Amino acid sequence: MILAAGRGERMRPLTDVTPKPLLEVQGKPLMQWPMEALAAGGFTGLVINTDWLGEQIPLRFGSRHASCDIAYSHEGRDFGGALETAGGIVRALPLLGDIFWVLAGDVFAPEFEFTQQAVDRFAASGRLAHLWLVPNPPHNPRGDFGISPAGLALCEAAEKYTFSTIGLYRATLFAPPYCAIAAGNAGGTKAPLAPLLRAAMKDGQVDAELYAGAWADVGTPERLAALNQKKRPAQGGPHTG
Repeated sequence: MILAAGRGERMRPLTDVTPKPLLEVQGKPLMQWPMEALAAGGFTGLVINTDWLGEQIPLRFGSRHASCDIAYSHEGRDFGGALETAGGIVRALPLLGDIFWVLAGDVFAPEFEFTQQAVDRFAASGRLAHLWLVPNPPHNPRGDFGISPAGLALCEAAEKYTFSTIGLYRATLFAPPYCAIAAGNAGGTKAPLAPLLRAAMKDGQVDAELYAGAWADVGTPERLAALNQKKRPAQGGPHTG
């Protein structure tokens, strides 16, 4: 699932006419980078949620792109606004499997490799989530979560890293006791993801690892411009940094 429903306030005026995930980085819409990486990893089903200017996304990608079949969860059309991260995931649960990837459509991680091996390791772990963390960027110097020596994600730690937005999840995280919203979120309940993750972390149900490859939260026009001034990555499949 690629999260693409945000308004992108900090990216205005660019996002006044274009949804943030369709802003181009090095010749491609932001969200096209992970779409192609997922396809390269052998994943063939994709869910995209939409809100702000959301009609532009299916117009751009249709129902299939880079060997992935695409389903859409149109939160703006159905509820008049975005449902936040957890609310949006719960809304999309009927379109997702028991285990699924989630990432934001406005992060740039051209080297990240989506692999079946990662899915298999996560499935065997029995955990509810596995998160990829990155070294803290200047705009988030305190980080979000720590990592224990055993690889568990920690709410509190002497050293914290930034959540990349890339993660593997089990559908049961979005059910009681961690989430009270019924699958399908027919009522359009808005809910953030962080409280669910923190509750599951306290129960030892979330793993994490540090990702050292190229990564950027494209949160401002300045960050977008900086990425577009860099040399494009070599053509070919994504690779792990």
